Amino acid sequence: MFESISAYSKKKNTAIGAPGLKELLLGNARSYGIYLALVAVIIIFQVLTGNRLLYPNNVVALFQQNAYVMITAIGMLMIVVATHIDLSVGSAVAFIGGLGAFAMKHWGMNWMLAIAFMLFIGLLIGAWHGFWVAYVEVPAFVTTLGGMLIFRGLATVVAGESIPLRSREFRAIAKDYLPNIFGFWGGYDGLTIVVGALAIVGVIVVQLRKRAKSLKTGLLIEPLSFTITKIVVSVAAIGFITYLLASSGNSQQGGIPIVLVIIAVLVGVFWFVLNRMIFGRDIYAVGGNRKAAILSGINTKLVDFKIFLTMGVLTAIASVVTLSRLASATAATGQEFEMDAIAACFIGGAAVSGGTGTIPGAMVGALIMGVLNQGLSIMGADAAIVKTIKGLVVVAAVAYDLISKKRKK
Repeated sequence: MFESISAYSKKKNTAIGAPGLKELLLGNARSYGIYLALVAVIIIFQVLTGNRLLYPNNVVALFQQNAYVMITAIGMLMIVVATHIDLSVGSAVAFIGGLGAFAMKHWGMNWMLAIAFMLFIGLLIGAWHGFWVAYVEVPAFVTTLGGMLIFRGLATVVAGESIPLRSREFRAIAKDYLPNIFGFWGGYDGLTIVVGALAIVGVIVVQLRKRAKSLKTGLLIEPLSFTITKIVVSVAAIGFITYLLASSGNSQQGGIPIVLVIIAVLVGVFWFVLNRMIFGRDIYAVGGNRKAAILSGINTKLVDFKIFLTMGVLTAIASVVTLSRLASATAATGQEFEMDAIAACFIGGAAVSGGTGTIPGAMVGALIMGVLNQGLSIMGADAAIVKTIKGLVVVAAVAYDLISKKRKK
């Protein structure tokens, strides 16, 4: 089957001048380079930590402790693509978390109702920023800088003293795992193995269907060897992560963390929004050329408003996860969260000038930031060293993007 496809593929590629494997890799160096960078960072810290970085429980902790980066990076990507920025994320996380903890402790609010309340507050914050940016045309930098100060001040008022969280169900969001409905198979979580196997089958089916569709419609296609390489690498990565998660925890509990499911759902939803919905295409159009977008009939003000509205909701979700993990609310929560989210976007390939960026790229950038945090933490590095290294990584990522564009020109 592969031989017949390969022969037809070679003929089709020759006819339409499709690039070879070498040209394909060079032409997408930026896209594939971030994946290689992630692998390189993992290998480096695996060695520096004495092989402790990839302990199963450390991998679970990587997702649990850095979930806020992945969640806020999704919203930040949309904002950066549209040529804006949001500096208020960390302060908003502290304020929303403080209100949620206050409501549960002093108002006796049910934990599920508290989550809905926190999402509503996030929606209001997003609407506040969106109104000033979209309709009053105050630059996003100034608007969210003001928001950073406003919500940090309000967080101090609400949670000036630590508010402990007593709800066991709420705390389980960031610390517990999905129920192991299939039991343990030789010491490994059965549900994790099933989900991993389904993910592998899904990757193979999607790649082959995508290629078959391109062949059928006569579109430009990549070499078969490249498709097979992507499948093999993806299967190996999923299999390895499945093994690590399945062997995490203990004999009573382990496997897939609840917070990882939340991240996966958000990634899937917003990938669909950006790639399959008119709203997503409008964001790229506005970021690519705002004047042209206006001339083509796009309501750029509404697009900007919706972007910040979405960012507010995602900030609230990050606040829920953070409050659940810390089990208490303080005014100092969320320090520099916005910087991690912005860094994840730029490392993941988002352009400073806007119009460019993908959800998978932002997630890889967030994982690189997470590995840096986790690896340096295991090594016992000073907080100042951690900030310095993260800053250098961000500058290097942006510089690489600018140099790449100059070479293309």
